[in-house]
Amino acid sequence: MDNTFQQLYEVILDRRAHPQEGSYTCYLFDKGLDKILKKVGEECAETVIAAKNGVESDTVGEISDLIYHLLVMMADQNIPLAAVEAELGRRSLKIGNLKQFHTSDHET
Repeated sequence: MDNTFQQLYEVILDRRAHPQEGSYTCYLFDKGLDKILKKVGEECAETVIAAKNGVESDTVGEISDLIYHLLVMMADQNIPLAAVEAELGRRSLKIGNLKQFHTSDHET
């Protein structure tokens, strides 16, 4: 995999450190965590709807929006991308990681 996520995360960090007028990323940082989290929630819902509708290009677009907003949230919370990569790497080494399903999981 290339380093697209890392490059985007570095741009987001740079916008936080060096605000630029007209930057959407700077707008999000200026409005604060509540606005950032609202956008994460909205993009999550839009991703689910796009996937349910089954149009791949729409789903890819919404996933991209969600990832961008998650990276903004991470930057706001000072969570380095490497921390998420390390956690995913740790999880990928597990075998038999199937968790018990909730009753609602069996109904969908």
